[in-house]
Amino acid sequence: QVQLVESGGGLVQAGASVRLSCAASGVTFSSYVTGWFRQPPGKEREFVAAINWSVGSTMYADSVKGRFTISRDRAKNTVYLQMNSLKPEDTAVYYCAAERSPRLIARPNDYDYWGQGTQVTVSS
Repeated sequence: QVQLVESGGGLVQAGASVRLSCAASGVTFSSYVTGWFRQPPGKEREFVAAINWSVGSTMYADSVKGRFTISRDRAKNTVYLQMNSLKPEDTAVYYCAAERSPRLIARPNDYDYWGQGTQVTVSS
């Protein structure tokens, strides 16, 4: 079965950098799109970034563009989210998701596989 496990979250100060990892088992991402979503306290889940594994194309939410970078490691079957210049408003539970698709996906309802999430808290 498909398993996605996020790691790398924690408590950091504003302006810091954090790299999140999402390791997959039971699936090879070669024909998938993988995405990162986040859910701030009391708010709905929102799109952060996505990457197409076959081509390497990416897309980002406007709120993180220029600060966050999504990448993949085919050998490790792992997707990363490098987060720089963190702000308090970035505080959220961050989830990785996967879907077998040739195209990039930004809608959470279009993803079938999800990790359990990792908490990122940015203090002022």
